[in-house]
Amino acid sequence: MADVKLTHVKKIYSNKVEVLKDINLDIKQGEFIVFVGPSGCGKSTLLRMISGLEEISSGTLEIDGQVVNDIPPALRGIAMVFQSYALYPHMSVYDNMAFSLQIAKVSKADIDQQVRKAADMLQLTPYLDRLPKALSGGQRQRVAIGRAIVRRPKVFLFDEPLSNLDAALRVATRMEIANLKDSMPDSTMIYVTHDQVEAMTLADRIVLLSAGNIEQVGSPLELYEHPANVFVAKFIGSPAMNIVPCRIEKAGEQTRVALSSSVTVNTPIKTDAAEQSKSAFFGIRPEDMVVVDTQEQAFLSGDVSFVESLGEATLLYVKVPGCDDMIIAKQAGTLKTQRGDKVHLSALPEKMHLFDENEQSYTR
Repeated sequence: MADVKLTHVKKIYSNKVEVLKDINLDIKQGEFIVFVGPSGCGKSTLLRMISGLEEISSGTLEIDGQVVNDIPPALRGIAMVFQSYALYPHMSVYDNMAFSLQIAKVSKADIDQQVRKAADMLQLTPYLDRLPKALSGGQRQRVAIGRAIVRRPKVFLFDEPLSNLDAALRVATRMEIANLKDSMPDSTMIYVTHDQVEAMTLADRIVLLSAGNIEQVGSPLELYEHPANVFVAKFIGSPAMNIVPCRIEKAGEQTRVALSSSVTVNTPIKTDAAEQSKSAFFGIRPEDMVVVDTQEQAFLSGDVSFVESLGEATLLYVKVPGCDDMIIAKQAGTLKTQRGDKVHLSALPEKMHLFDENEQSYTR
């Protein structure tokens, strides 16, 4: 198994469109890294560059300490699991998993050992004699993963492997990938998804990309609790963090911000005197908002414009006087609150976020 290192990596197409801009990233052996971001951010292109399916325009890619920019995909020691299962329809599960080893002239005894070991790991043993058409979508994806495992690659690459599955199968297969990760702790795995739930539940570290740039790298909780900027704050979490333009009224250890002419909030976030009177952005997650009884207990009050009952939770969309955007508060369980009701909202000070005029976090 291997480390992966990208140094000043760029991807520029012939029409001069720069898809990836100066990517620098160290991935350690045994890490499960997830590339996540909106459509078109460059995450799949980055994965394909690591695999060798896309050329690197500039910069260096190292796998296990060796620069591999000009090394063909087959010699890089990687195995890739695609969004489409890419199974041979006329071959049994066993033969699909064994095919790459047969091409490599591995002995029949070793092939049998590796295939059966992978099949047992992925609970595919009862299906080894079946054709792919006799399998469910989740089982086919497991066969594709098993085909990668038997090659014993230095690095596993997953390109949105669950996107073709329905919701229930996605959850089940996600659990199987998590189990696979635990059963192969020394394996380096790089996984691409647009689904933040997959990223949050599978990753050791998340690499969040936007428009060809890395916005933040860190553990799922680091990105959730300490977003580097407004983009990260709004992308990680569902519903997205409430972000309200504000102005810094008083700087210092306890920064006071004005959300409107009539609404001010004291935060525990430190700013210096040079920041006073500057524009900024105040943030609070919907799940960190609490409905309280009186205005004296609250830092925001407003009228409910919409109620979304989800069963396990209720989302309140609150119009706060002076604030252009709706504030969302997520409350556990069901509420009797109705559209038009006035509500008072509070939050723990340590759950508050503040970003500067360039949308960068003050606490980073």
